[in-house]
Amino acid sequence: MATAQPKSSVGFTPVFPDMLIRAAGTLWLVAASFALAIDIHDPEIIKQDKFYYIFSTGRRGDVIQAIRSDDLRTWQRVPSPFASVPDWVREEIPRCRGFWAPGVHYSDGRYLLYYSASSFGSQHSLIGLASNATLDPQDPNYHWKDEGKVIESREGMDFNAIDPALITDTEGGFWMTFGSFWGGIMLVQLNPETGQPLSDDPDIITLARRPSVQHNPIEAPYLIYRDGYYYLFVSFDYCCRRAESTYKIMVGRSKEVAGPYIDAEGVSMLRGGGTLVVEGGPRWKGPGHNSVLNDNGAYYLVHHAYDAENRGMPRLHIRPMTWTEDGWPVAGDPLEGLKLAEQETAPNGRR
Repeated sequence: MATAQPKSSVGFTPVFPDMLIRAAGTLWLVAASFALAIDIHDPEIIKQDKFYYIFSTGRRGDVIQAIRSDDLRTWQRVPSPFASVPDWVREEIPRCRGFWAPGVHYSDGRYLLYYSASSFGSQHSLIGLASNATLDPQDPNYHWKDEGKVIESREGMDFNAIDPALITDTEGGFWMTFGSFWGGIMLVQLNPETGQPLSDDPDIITLARRPSVQHNPIEAPYLIYRDGYYYLFVSFDYCCRRAESTYKIMVGRSKEVAGPYIDAEGVSMLRGGGTLVVEGGPRWKGPGHNSVLNDNGAYYLVHHAYDAENRGMPRLHIRPMTWTEDGWPVAGDPLEGLKLAEQETAPNGRR
């Protein structure tokens, strides 16, 4: 049957786990020595001031994993936006143990973090929203506010409400793309002030699907705008199978944010089209669920991949991305030396 892919990294145990202790009513994080590689699924990258932040599927007890860096190579953990899954989410999605594949966007003076709540193989899913004035835990204005449900899906609907990604179009319109398997990749317009859909029954536009492939294995959309085109990145096939993962990153483009998205061969993504950006090789299997960083005109493709030489562990890849003369993305080799640095003991800062 068609199934949403698992976004949890349960089973991937760090070499040196963190220890949590409670003192004087405050949760403290005592960081042990980390393995050099960064264990991650579904990385979403964004920059604020001098720091790059990555938010990703929850792991190792975090509802959402969060790390930051000032050079894209040496990363440190920062507090998860959530100390636990909110009660209202547990009531709606009883099997939810953590949030999958967050999307983060700066809009109307605040950072909006959209998160997926679901369980493996289920179409009963929702996308929720949390907001913050800043991503910097040292800022006195730092505080995550849960703003509740944005959209949900249930059995029999044409989409699965997971894998959110955000874009502001050239005219100021605010949009969320999302979707996994089922009817494919969707798009809905949001109110930039509230971060919520424009109405209780919003128009939902289909952007991409794979009608000729069993189970429609397409998910993890991401939208960017460059030089007159909107680019829709998606992941084809299957993640989360360690070294047996078959994920690959594909792309199409359109003059309009609502499509149609066409690949380099002229095939619509509504008919299964997509131009290859990154696929697996002898060591790195199943590269997928990407985000894109535009750092003052320098582009980076950020995704996870599975290390066939290390038990199929999921690792963070950051690739410089260039463009062909006719405007198609080309992913370079992953940056070397990525690591999660040791941290001093510090307040966790969770709500």
